Amino acid sequence: MREDDPDEAFGPEPANLRFLRRLVTVLTLVMIGGLVTVIALLVIRLQAPAPAVPQLPDTISLPAGVSAEAVTFGAGWVAVIAGDRILVFDAGTGDLRQEVVVDGLR
Repeated sequence: MREDDPDEAFGPEPANLRFLRRLVTVLTLVMIGGLVTVIALLVIRLQAPAPAVPQLPDTISLPAGVSAEAVTFGAGWVAVIAGDRILVFDAGTGDLRQEVVVDGLR
């Protein structure tokens, strides 16, 4: 019997310890697989093309005394929220299409 061999010094490995060693090994492999999956998904998502940016007209002329508070975009139009009014402009030309007055604001 060699004294520098731990298997012989302590006897056979208990079943609980063997189970725990295998469990830790499986957990390590699962964590490595999860990390590889997360990195792969990040690489795939970051290589995707950027979403289309709305096209703005070169100029939009607001009526005198009106200041924009918010802007939103749609298919072929740009809406500017200005106080109690919503101004809808053509996205290509910047011409005013419609003005909607919202009652009860301010």
